[in-house]
Amino acid sequence: MSIQNNIDRITDILRRDDGISGAMHYTEQISWILFLKFLNDYEDNKADEAFLEGTEYKHVLRKDLRWEHWACPKDDKGQLDVKRAITGDDLIDFVNKTLFPYLQAFKSTTNDPKSLTYKIGAIFEYLDNRIASGHTLREILDIIDRLDFQSSDELFELSQVYENLLKSMGSDGGNSGEFYTPRAIIKAMVETTRIKVGDTIYDGAIGSGGFLVEAFDYLVQDGKKEKLSAKEWEFLQSETFFGMEKTSLGYVMGMMNMILHGIESPNVFRGNTLTQNIRDYQEKDRHDVILANPPFGGKEKKQIQQNFPVESNATEILFLQHFMKMLKLEGRAAIVVPEGVLFQTNNAFTKVKQTLLENYNVHTIVSLPAGVFLPYSGVKTNILYFDRKGATNDIWYYDVTPPYKLTKNKPITYEHIAEFVHLFHHPEERNATNAKLKTVVTSSGVEKPCNDWTVNIKDIKDCDLSAKNPHKIVEVVHQSPKELLTAIKQNDTEINSLMNQIESLIDE
Repeated sequence: MSIQNNIDRITDILRRDDGISGAMHYTEQISWILFLKFLNDYEDNKADEAFLEGTEYKHVLRKDLRWEHWACPKDDKGQLDVKRAITGDDLIDFVNKTLFPYLQAFKSTTNDPKSLTYKIGAIFEYLDNRIASGHTLREILDIIDRLDFQSSDELFELSQVYENLLKSMGSDGGNSGEFYTPRAIIKAMVETTRIKVGDTIYDGAIGSGGFLVEAFDYLVQDGKKEKLSAKEWEFLQSETFFGMEKTSLGYVMGMMNMILHGIESPNVFRGNTLTQNIRDYQEKDRHDVILANPPFGGKEKKQIQQNFPVESNATEILFLQHFMKMLKLEGRAAIVVPEGVLFQTNNAFTKVKQTLLENYNVHTIVSLPAGVFLPYSGVKTNILYFDRKGATNDIWYYDVTPPYKLTKNKPITYEHIAEFVHLFHHPEERNATNAKLKTVVTSSGVEKPCNDWTVNIKDIKDCDLSAKNPHKIVEVVHQSPKELLTAIKQNDTEINSLMNQIESLIDE
C-alpha cells in the first residue's frame, strides 16, 4: 500500500475522533506522529553509520522515549509486542503527561539553535496532542510504523504526500490559507532567481516552508546532490535556509515540512518579522536570495511601524521595506505583492516605491490572474522581481493568462506560467523586443494578444507600476441577471480584502 493510501486511512480514522475537527487538526496531528517516526529512523541511520566508522552515536531521545519503546515495541520476531504496546487511556496519559512535556523541554536544554535538540523543542513547544482516544492513536501508530524513512524513495514519496496534506489544510480556509502558496507559483519563482549552492536564501514569512523546500529540491535535483562536496552539502544543510514565521501552527508545519524534505537544520524561527528595526541591519545580516509571499491586507500598530523609515499600518508596505533592507549587494528577490502595492500612489506607497526604483533594479513584474489564491483570497496579485545591482531602467512585464477562469477546483498550474519562465531565461525571444508586435500566433495557429511588454523608467509616472497590458483586447461579455448575481457573490472575498486595504490607507 502506498504512503498516500496509508495517510488517507489515517485521516479517515482521525475524522472519527472526538478531539479532531477539520483538515487543520488532522494535518497537525499526523505531522507530530510522522515526525517522531522520521526522527527514529534518522537516528537509527546515524547510529548505523557511526558503528561502521567505529564510533558511537549519541541519541537525542532518551531510550525509553524512542519510537521502538513506546510507540511500537517489537518481539523477537520483529512483530508488534502486544504485551508492551500500550493503548487506550494508558497511551493517552503517557503521551500527554510524559512524552510531550519531555519533548517540549528540549529547547531550554541547549543554547545552540542549529542543533537537532533545539529544533525538536522548538517544534513541540507549540504542539499538543489533540487525539482523544488511545485506541485511535494506537491504530495510527501501527500504520505509520510500517513506513521506512531510511528509504530515499519512500522519503521522497512522503514529502509529496505531506505537501498534499498542507494543501488540503489551506483549502480548508481560515488562517491556514496563509500557509500554502500554489506550487506552480513557487516553482516558477525559484526557477527564475538563479539560485546556486553557496547562496543564503531567506523567507520572512515562511508559512509551510514551500519556498525554502522548493529551493532545496532545485539545488539537489537531477543528480546535483552527488556532485556536491562534503563542505557544500554541510553549507546547504545548515547555512543556506533562513526564515521567520509569526504563527505557531505555521512555524510547526514549516519546520516539519523542511525536515521531512531533507533540510536537517533550517535556520527558521518563530516571531513577528516586522518587530525588527530594519535600521539595525548590516551586510552580514543580509541574504543573497529572497523568496516570499508575505501576508497582506493586515494592519500593524504604531509601535511596530516605528521600525521602518516609511511608517504605514499596511503589512505589505512594511514587508517590502523589510525585504529591501535584507537583500545583499548583488542579491536577487522575488516577492508576491497585492496589486495595490503597484498602483497606490499615496504618500507611504510612493515613498517606498521611489526608494525601490532608485536604489534597486526592478527588472520584472508578473501579473497573476485573479483566483490564484482561492479559496482563501480573491485579491489580484503580482510577482515583483528586483536585485541590488543599481537603479531601475527598464521593467519587463508578463501577464499570466490561463485559458479559463481560476477556481478552487480549477487552480493555476505550472503550464500556465511556463512560458514566462522560458522567456525570463531567453530575453531574445520576448515579444516585448518588438514594440509594434501586438499579437502572436501560437503553435496551433491561433492568434492571441502578446503577454509581455517593456516599460522604461522615464515612462513611469508617480511610481505607478501597474501591469497594464497594452496588447490586451478587452471583450464585453453580456451576462444575465442571475449570472451577474453569482459573479458578485464570488467576488465578496476580494471586495472585503480591498476594503481592508482602503481602511489602512485612511488610517494613515
